[in-house]
Amino acid sequence: MSLNFRFGVISDLHIGLPQTIEDSPHRFHLVELSVSALESALTHLSQLDLDFLLIPGDLTQDGEPDNHTWLSQRLAQLPFPSYVIPGNHDVISPIPTDTCIGLQEFPGYYPKFGYQNPEQLYYTCALLPGVRLIALNSNQFDLAGYQLGILDDQQLAWLQTVLEETVDELVLVMVHHNVLEHLPDQTQNPVGKRYMLDNAPKLINLLQAHNVQLVFTGHLHVQNIAHQNGLYDVTTGSLVSYPHPYRVIQVQQQAEQTQVEIESHRLRSLPDWPDLQTTSRQMMGQRSTRFMTHFLTQPPLNLPVEKATTLAPQLSDFWATVADGDPVLSYPELPEPVQQYFEAFSHSGVADNQLIISLQT
Repeated sequence: MSLNFRFGVISDLHIGLPQTIEDSPHRFHLVELSVSALESALTHLSQLDLDFLLIPGDLTQDGEPDNHTWLSQRLAQLPFPSYVIPGNHDVISPIPTDTCIGLQEFPGYYPKFGYQNPEQLYYTCALLPGVRLIALNSNQFDLAGYQLGILDDQQLAWLQTVLEETVDELVLVMVHHNVLEHLPDQTQNPVGKRYMLDNAPKLINLLQAHNVQLVFTGHLHVQNIAHQNGLYDVTTGSLVSYPHPYRVIQVQQQAEQTQVEIESHRLRSLPDWPDLQTTSRQMMGQRSTRFMTHFLTQPPLNLPVEKATTLAPQLSDFWATVADGDPVLSYPELPEPVQQYFEAFSHSGVADNQLIISLQT
């Protein structure tokens, strides 16, 4: 069997129609341009003869019914099928409220985009002959209503059954929370840990036992590809956050070799945003002081607030550089422990934006 197909990945759309957007001066992502950003990306992708589109969560700003309805109707107009999963912003409450849908309502908004069973928050389907998608739900709530990033036991058991029954198919897995670490010691850092799947080791072991090698995630708003023992976690930055990226992926399989070519694109301009890249990066830097101050006070640095406040402005470019992918960071003016810590976020391992992967057989 030979495969030759192309698909797109857009993540963390944060669709917000004007009447649903609340002002937040510290927000990194630019929800006010979410509709025009998606339209621009879809215009480009619609010209590429794609076989399908994956959207790994955070479809809406905060689970608003109007935003879910609008997106479902817009995706139905595309010349290729789309497949979605919920992100933490799509189902912020276990039960519906006046402003957001409940967790169990999510599949009902997307019956044409993977959810053939309205009672189940995860699914599998054949994308093409010889290609299977497994779409997982990583959003759960504890008894107090606190949102978790975890796969429940029932879903893991279902996944094991699906993998055991899958024969001679290339499997793509999509889940919102990160499966592999995309930042140094991400599972140990209080800030980075909340973007990780809480029971990622269970999922990793299960996928590796069945030779699944490609996972597509979102949530972190950075361009990064992590690799561990043959498993690749391709996380795609947010379309409404610098650098406003999306990906096009070409898969070719012949005989015993499967090659995956990952190509990244980014939005350069939008109506009223003629130089989106420059303006967006500057805005992220201007809004970063509060975030970086908090980051500096957390483990492992644990700086006093007063010290963190003085250092944060010198790190205004940090998150934008990390979000860019393939970061190169240098902070010679910072105290040595702080300098070493942040420079460790510089690129290592596989490339984040343009990469060719040869899958193991």
